[in-house]
Amino acid sequence: MTVVPVILSGGMGVRLWPLSREARPKQFLSLVGDDSLIVSTAARFFDTQAYDRPWIIAHNDHRFIVAEQLREADIDVAGILLEPESRNTAAAIASAAAQIVTENPDAMMLVVPSDHVIANTDALHAAVGRGVPAAHAGRVVTFGIKPTSPHSGYGYIEIAEPLADAPGVNAIARFVEKPSPEIAEEIFDTGDYFWNSGMFLIGAETALQMFDVAVPGFRKSAENAVSAARKDLDFLRLDEASYSEVPRDSFDRVVMEKTDQGAVVPVYMDWSDIGSWDALWEHLPKDAAGNASSGEFIAEDTRDCVVYSDDQLVALMGVENLVVVASDDGVLVMPRERSQELRTLVDKLRASGREEVATSRTGYRPWGHYRNIDVGDGFKVKRIVVRSGGQLSLQRHQHRAEHWVIVQGIATIERGDETLELLPNQSVYIPVGTNHRLANNGTDELHLIEVQTGDYLGEDDIERLDDVYGRTDD
Repeated sequence: MTVVPVILSGGMGVRLWPLSREARPKQFLSLVGDDSLIVSTAARFFDTQAYDRPWIIAHNDHRFIVAEQLREADIDVAGILLEPESRNTAAAIASAAAQIVTENPDAMMLVVPSDHVIANTDALHAAVGRGVPAAHAGRVVTFGIKPTSPHSGYGYIEIAEPLADAPGVNAIARFVEKPSPEIAEEIFDTGDYFWNSGMFLIGAETALQMFDVAVPGFRKSAENAVSAARKDLDFLRLDEASYSEVPRDSFDRVVMEKTDQGAVVPVYMDWSDIGSWDALWEHLPKDAAGNASSGEFIAEDTRDCVVYSDDQLVALMGVENLVVVASDDGVLVMPRERSQELRTLVDKLRASGREEVATSRTGYRPWGHYRNIDVGDGFKVKRIVVRSGGQLSLQRHQHRAEHWVIVQGIATIERGDETLELLPNQSVYIPVGTNHRLANNGTDELHLIEVQTGDYLGEDDIERLDDVYGRTDD
């Protein structure tokens, strides 16, 4: 039987701010190991006969990050479904089911979040194997993780009696939302509760039927969003009008908590959703004093802290159990045990209109990335990195001129009717209103410093005339 992994990549990871931002949330960061979380997730199901190629469901704003990270990891996927807006897990799963059914009505979906860390993948694959008979019989199977502590940041599943026709699978007694620390202690001590992993195994057609029973019209809206979807490069864009009619809710609330066909496979494996700085601390290597760090860090009489620094030195003395994050545009300091409360602070930042919630000084594009170095009255300085084979759109600006200095690599530049090839230490001037394009036709990365001058320097002062990536407004 075909098992199709469906990787959900819609989360924003606000409890890992300021490292995680709306424009580049935690699933695209290398938090544990060398690969990003989404690449690690896709790699678990790649190059094995047990699974078909995965489908990725991502927000439209993240499409090029997803595609580029998978390309660099040489992971071939069945496709990337793009949500025009985030509508929670039920809408994403229903749309994936509607798409998969068009290709294979008998396919089974293994729905997994893109931001989990799983040390023992063999245990996961074995658990999926145990769940297949129950899912084949029309059940929706979830996976419960044996708790290692009374964690109040996870939901819980109380397991009931084993299923007679599916060894290793249990019925579900009830779900418990994220409990208070006191209740978490109580249910942890019983031994009858497992962490709710948010992973599901279900037939694609069965899923659509369950959606139809739970909320009349849910299935139809999702199918409409898929049938009217538009192919765009490596992506399949869900129809915006139809997708806006799909109810905004979680799969747990719409299906799992209503169906009498739910089942759970208890799993014993090292697992985390890396949902907070405290959870990340638990999975990182530590020094002799229990400090986990990334970047330049020096400490005296300091223990059990987690420290992240972009490019500046962090020095701590006489403290313990802190989170200290120094990004290029913000600093976070808080007690580690209050990591679960960080969403409240981020919501306050968002309400005050702070752009640091959504973006950082580094912006990512399909051709590479740029970093804002300095900005002042009438000028902005950037460092631009263009990957091999990448090229910016043919564009012009109405308010700014640009000066480019090549630092590394070879730049091919269109300026008006000219085509130039510049080497390191050479420069070019792009006047206001002049059509221009920058490309890297070499095998190495292209690095340059850009100095913008003008009366308006916003990123939206770009008129695209031609773009190989199909962009028009972003």
